[in-house]
Amino acid sequence: MLLTILGEFVLPHGGVVWTSTIVRSLGVLRVEERNARQAVSRLADQGIVGVEKQGRRARWHLTEHGHQMLTAGTERIYRFGAGGDAWDGRWSVVLCSVPEEQRAQRHQLRTRLEFAGFGFLAPGVAISPHVDREHVASDVLQALRLAPAAVVLRAETVGAVPDEDLLRRAWDLRSLGAGYDGFIASFERRAPASDEACFADLVELVHAWRRFPFVDPEIPARLLPTAWPGRTAKALFDAQHAAWATGANAWFERIDGRYSTDP
Repeated sequence: MLLTILGEFVLPHGGVVWTSTIVRSLGVLRVEERNARQAVSRLADQGIVGVEKQGRRARWHLTEHGHQMLTAGTERIYRFGAGGDAWDGRWSVVLCSVPEEQRAQRHQLRTRLEFAGFGFLAPGVAISPHVDREHVASDVLQALRLAPAAVVLRAETVGAVPDEDLLRRAWDLRSLGAGYDGFIASFERRAPASDEACFADLVELVHAWRRFPFVDPEIPARLLPTAWPGRTAKALFDAQHAAWATGANAWFERIDGRYSTDP
């Protein structure tokens, strides 16, 4: 949640924030002060934030690494689900058999390709309906030193295996759909009555939504069921974010401004 706050509020407000603002903001989300301070310390250890001392007070700033990471993450979160539905019927296919003695690389390969939106038909066989992600697959193979044993292809289905069958074999659509249903149930009836409540609900909204770009490969519309809940969830996210953002930002700016003038 602290990463969500940094990306949603601190990044667009100059990239700096008081410790007291962090503690207060996480407190609204029912995070105890001790845990809030531990959270920002962990991000400092990871090189995401740095600290500036001003007397007895501390003001945190996003490092270059933190700024780049949060900018990329924010762009991915808001761009997700907004693409066109056009699809030319081609799949990007990665074939890479990793020996048993390289089990760690096999795990990293699967994890990184899934993060890039690939699904697995079988061990060593990954597919994506987005051929523009082939360079990502190639970069992963190079980074893991698996490129000499791998092949990246473009393919189309023929014969008795429809595209929809590949989709169901490579991704757990039932689980993904249930995730969207849960998101809708959690946020469709919320109506925050104050700026502070807008802040809390907005952080929870973005925090819940940010997982979907990492588990949903943005499947082309023609391959999805007619009543796919992902469409409804995206519309809900956009609508609630727009409705709550003004109040949430006003609350955050007041709080951080108050701590800026405190002795």
